[in-house]
Amino acid sequence: MSGGSGTRLWPLSRTAHPKQLHALVSDMTMIQETVSRVAETRKDFRFAPPIVILNERQHALARLQLDALGVRPSHFVVEPVARNTAAVAAVAATLVAREHGDDAIVLLLPADHHIRKPDAFHDAIEAALSLANSDHIITFGIEPSTPETGYGYIERGEPVATGYRVKRFTEKPVREVAERFVAAGDFYWNAGIFMFGSGAVLAEMDALCPDISVISREALANGMVDGDLITLCADAFSRCPANSFDYAVMEKTERAAVIPADIGWSDVGAWNALWEIADDKTPEGNVSRGDVHFVDTQNSYVMAAGRRVGVVGLDNVVIVVTDDAVLVSDGARTQDVKVLVNALVDEGRGDLL
Repeated sequence: MSGGSGTRLWPLSRTAHPKQLHALVSDMTMIQETVSRVAETRKDFRFAPPIVILNERQHALARLQLDALGVRPSHFVVEPVARNTAAVAAVAATLVAREHGDDAIVLLLPADHHIRKPDAFHDAIEAALSLANSDHIITFGIEPSTPETGYGYIERGEPVATGYRVKRFTEKPVREVAERFVAAGDFYWNAGIFMFGSGAVLAEMDALCPDISVISREALANGMVDGDLITLCADAFSRCPANSFDYAVMEKTERAAVIPADIGWSDVGAWNALWEIADDKTPEGNVSRGDVHFVDTQNSYVMAAGRRVGVVGLDNVVIVVTDDAVLVSDGARTQDVKVLVNALVDEGRGDLL
């Protein structure tokens, strides 16, 4: 799933060049890292060539980046409009069922997540396979380290096979509730990674959200095909409700299961996440990308593109400099960058988006 725009990583992340197409954690871009994790078989299962679902403005660059890896997706699927992850799941499952059969297992991956422990990630996939083969719809749960309010939480129920049934989902709780969840010990962060049988999830979506599943299949059936490029039918897809897979399916289904996954996961959802996962902090806790000089500064992240940046006497700040914009933020407020982006939208500043 590579259609997002990563607004909380503005001003680096833009609609045509979002965070998944940037190298933020390693020498590879985030989509390259994601595809690399599923390009090789490391356990007793085999990955088919990936399907990449994204928008038209991202397609050319994404293709170039995967060509550089020597990876050939079976399809690039272009969404004419954004319709969130439930529609993506329906399109992906339909393609997989058509080409590999109803029993084929789909691993639905965001293209912009960082996973520090790829071997543990493959162990979690292996643990989930028996549940997916028995028609469960699996989400991967991350043990929470802090009472993060920007993530959804999963409460586990009774054990089932290699995981647990899902008792309930709670989307982005307030801090007091998040603190209670972390203290309870039976809650996980929802990583937004899913696994399911293609036929099983389509049947479940037909029962729970038929407007999404039926229209998504129509958009695929009436789309334009040019080699490995499929452009969904704009007329049909624009009629599809925009809803997340979490809301449309996972919160309603009786088939939901969670696999605990200690995989070193981060959704890199805001600039402070890049500071947290950086392994090259100075003794003062600073992280720099580009030509940066710190004086009496601690616990800060600075990215400078094409110019010298000096930082004096600050603590816990984020500074990002691009060719046409500068962001300065309290390190504890980086989630609110999306508020700034919304203001730019309201002002009609498409040149900065």
